[in-house]
Amino acid sequence: GSTVLFTGDSITDAGRRDAQFPLGSGYVHMAVDLITARYPDHKLKFINTGISGNTVRDLSNRWTDDVIRHQPDWVSIMIGINDVWRQFDMPRQTEVHVLPDRYEAIYDELLTESKKMIANIVLMTPFFIESQRGDAMRRQMDVYGAIVKKLATRHGLNVVDTQAAFDAVLALTHSAELGWDRVHPSIVGHTILSRAFLQAIEFDR
Repeated sequence: GSTVLFTGDSITDAGRRDAQFPLGSGYVHMAVDLITARYPDHKLKFINTGISGNTVRDLSNRWTDDVIRHQPDWVSIMIGINDVWRQFDMPRQTEVHVLPDRYEAIYDELLTESKKMIANIVLMTPFFIESQRGDAMRRQMDVYGAIVKKLATRHGLNVVDTQAAFDAVLALTHSAELGWDRVHPSIVGHTILSRAFLQAIEFDR
């Protein structure tokens, strides 16, 4: 009878406005299918409120309407990819950048308030599908991933290290197979995310 809500950016969104895939066609859809098949007696309700292009600032602005309003028992959050990406694909439009200190402050405030109303929160780190850790965007994404881990520790929350999950596969697979632009995962990439999420919540297959 619990409500489980996933939110974030385009990786979570994954085309959820398509009537055929109301939960999107990505990792959320995959995880939900496995959970539903494994625990049909639980009668869980699943919601996806990811929105393409969102930063943590955008997510904070819509938090009440897109998360709290649904009174979820569980919330999974993956946000930060656009906070980093905009610094690279829009370097001169600094007004859309969310730098590390601001990212942490907004996210921290969001979690502090939400813990009063939501019983279970899972944080998923942002990622970049690039094995070369010296790559400029990969280095910056690792900074944001570290912030998410720090927030998880600070608030006593479960965390999914999505970058580590990708890195394990990137050791044997080229990034092009997992995400054409190194940001938006292929089906294999979404499967990696789904698997990492399910492992983190101790899903019993």
